[in-house]
Amino acid sequence: MRNWLNSPATDTQVTHGQRLWLYVFAVIVMILLVTPTLIVIPMSFSDSQYLEFPPEVWSTRWYDNFFGSSEWMQAARTSFQTAFLTMIVATPIGVLAAYGLHSSRFAFVRVAFVLMITPMMVPLVLVAIGAFYAYVKLNLLYTITGLVLAHTVLALPLVAIVTGSALKGYDMSQEQAARSLGAPRWKAFLTVTLPQIRFAVVTSALLAFLTSFDEVVVAMFISGGDNPTLTRNMFNALRDQIDPTIAAISTIMILVTTVMMVLVQVFGQDKKH
Repeated sequence: MRNWLNSPATDTQVTHGQRLWLYVFAVIVMILLVTPTLIVIPMSFSDSQYLEFPPEVWSTRWYDNFFGSSEWMQAARTSFQTAFLTMIVATPIGVLAAYGLHSSRFAFVRVAFVLMITPMMVPLVLVAIGAFYAYVKLNLLYTITGLVLAHTVLALPLVAIVTGSALKGYDMSQEQAARSLGAPRWKAFLTVTLPQIRFAVVTSALLAFLTSFDEVVVAMFISGGDNPTLTRNMFNALRDQIDPTIAAISTIMILVTTVMMVLVQVFGQDKKH
């Protein structure tokens, strides 16, 4: 143990012992983040009519209630469909925007970047109110198209930031070499640059999917009718009554998020090897 504390933690001379406070702090933060999850999962297997922890009687009653409800199933289809389409739309646009901003040498590049990440800087409720009034005029309220457009606006900054960070660590001379040999810029990007930043692009796509899948504030304003989202219905269920089905849905959402994150990490490991 003493040897480990005295061994270097990085390429510098900083030792694990000197970083011990940071490790303890990280463990405390992780406990605070994970504990609510560890509570929700057992609650989803309770047979009680109310949220109960720990469960006195274990049951899959609320999972049966979720999968047997046409209302919850419709909301799940809407959420998955919207999240998938948001990922498909936001990822290429965000990647190309990050590439353009990284390659450009014009003075207004920083201004354009700030404008792109504006949805991250303003209160989300303002975005929701703006989208609501715009969609009333455009007849896009309570539609999949409206949800995808609004969620794409929220996901674009994340895609651009993650991809832009990867491009900063990429040697653009490789692409320039391909272009000097006669490859068009689009082909050089697709065959040389894109494979090099593949992990960042996949991570961006995951973030775009999760941004849409977990979003609730904008969904409260612009989803509904035949196209409510899971998060909207969950919020309404918590407001109107304490429905333990919410715990089952939360567990499923945690599972979906965890599986996607693991797949992305595996994808990244394949790239390294």
